[in-house]
Amino acid sequence: MEKIMMKAILATTLLAGSILGQVGSAQAATAAKPAAPIMRDNLSKFGLVKDLELPVTVTAGGLNYTLEKIMIFDAKSKDAQVLSKTYGYNLGNAQYFIWTKITVENKSGSMVQQNVKDLKDKWRLNFGDLSKGEAYTSMPDKMTDIKNSKQSLWDWSLKPGEKLSTYQAYLYTGNFNYFVIWLDNKSNSTTKYIVNEKN
Repeated sequence: MEKIMMKAILATTLLAGSILGQVGSAQAATAAKPAAPIMRDNLSKFGLVKDLELPVTVTAGGLNYTLEKIMIFDAKSKDAQVLSKTYGYNLGNAQYFIWTKITVENKSGSMVQQNVKDLKDKWRLNFGDLSKGEAYTSMPDKMTDIKNSKQSLWDWSLKPGEKLSTYQAYLYTGNFNYFVIWLDNKSNSTTKYIVNEKN
């Protein structure tokens, strides 16, 4: 009886070792496989060849604005419609819906905000079709009462030292000739070109 039990224990031990060996081999194979690169933009779809890779940080008056990701969708596309329904965006007659992931940080010595107390835009995106104007922020109707939303930004304020990572939507109708970020805070302005000109 003891011999039978010993054989059973030995068989179980060998089987467990075999399985562990297979798992180890699979893990090694997975570790050897390179990770897929993070998709940070689809600018090339619109003929825009980047001069700077994202993320890109622009600073003015102690305010840091970092564009982490940007995706441009046809306003009638499934992606645009889902985001519109989720957050309450009114796409109107816009040609494009632009979805950005951003991080803003207040390194100044005073409050920085955009709300009823300060309506002035702190950053803007321009794609170079001056006849049609720049992209403009779209209000997420379902999120307007949420200050410093991490899902869809509208009403926000940052005390000195505060940082916020969030998403923001824009609407745009026009051509894509270049891509520049304009930042303005406390009478200081900075521009940074992601794409200098369309190739």
